[in-house]
Amino acid sequence: MNEKFEELCRKRDLIVIFRSLSDDDVISLLMYLIWADPQDIEGFLSCYADFVSALYENGIDLSEYILRAVLESENMYIEQTASGKTPDPLLQECLIHELMFFQELSRLTPEDFIEGLDYDGFLPKWRNSEIDFVGSYSERIRMINKYGYGVFARYNVFTVKNGEIIPVEYPDKQRLSDLYGYERERSAIINNTLALLDGRTAQNVLLYGDAGTGKSSTVKAIANEYASQGLRLIEITKEQLRDLPQIIDKISRNPLKFILFIDDLSFASGEDCFGALKATLEGSVSARADNIAIYATSNRRHLVKESFSDREGDDIHRNDTIQEMISLSARFGLTVGFYKPDKKAYISIVKALAEKNGITMDEDALSVQAEAFALRGSGRSARTAKHFVRQLVNEKK
Repeated sequence: MNEKFEELCRKRDLIVIFRSLSDDDVISLLMYLIWADPQDIEGFLSCYADFVSALYENGIDLSEYILRAVLESENMYIEQTASGKTPDPLLQECLIHELMFFQELSRLTPEDFIEGLDYDGFLPKWRNSEIDFVGSYSERIRMINKYGYGVFARYNVFTVKNGEIIPVEYPDKQRLSDLYGYERERSAIINNTLALLDGRTAQNVLLYGDAGTGKSSTVKAIANEYASQGLRLIEITKEQLRDLPQIIDKISRNPLKFILFIDDLSFASGEDCFGALKATLEGSVSARADNIAIYATSNRRHLVKESFSDREGDDIHRNDTIQEMISLSARFGLTVGFYKPDKKAYISIVKALAEKNGITMDEDALSVQAEAFALRGSGRSARTAKHFVRQLVNEKK
């Protein structure tokens, strides 16, 4: 091993803040390659190929990959900074030292390994970039409320599994520009989201109304639209509502802003999740966090599947029971209704979607066919308009 590689190995052994990066596939394979004996040609070439293969799966530029790994690292320094604490000067000194190590590591070229190697066959290569790691990390810290750190820096949509927040690899890419109609309804929700992003008081939001009117699409599109401004979406199911306090605790001190999204929400009378959500919306001391808002969609205004037996049951204080059941929706600070469009609004949505998809058809013929499609299906809605235009696109191909 040459002197340069020996020095890199010693520095790697002293990594503290970014120690978890030793488990990174590309970085660990690079260190194995540094250790590899060039006299053992077969063993060295195997290590070389393993490293390049892992790098190629993530890009061609080694410097960009290592910088991304450093910027997304969840470590003691960034956690302290994100929570508003000023790291100790000794920790700051350690950070600078380690960033310089990773910068040095990122500059390793194929020639550093191939020079003097007793092999004249083909070897795949990679690129390097001249990057200021200290400056880049300082900028990331300065913009931490928009970029985040750890898994939240890489993904913007999440689900919950066994109480853990899990990233969604391939989320719905819906954008606000893909949605037509309901401008007034969406405007209220967008303004509330902007208040959340600006650090102002944001309301919990209930989107209720008819099926297919774009309630869920609105929430997902807003999350995508403002991801670059530090917005993240975590989708939870009704069955996971009892885990809300733990989920909120995990993200309440995060510098990013979060929408906790509950889709198609409704309760049967007496469900225990009912009380869990009610307490979170208003009653729990630990539930309110300035960086979190709950957005729920439902086909029911009051969220509860209520039967006549609920109204005429054996509860002595019948009115109290009814009020208890409808009180949940009242705890959302903002409620927005999405109703089936009339014919004029429906045709307007169809025309906008047709134009976006390059459908050229006489407007009267388009209107007649769109109305017939709605009558044969589930009636007028934004979803019906989308399905109709999709059918026209398929017929055009």
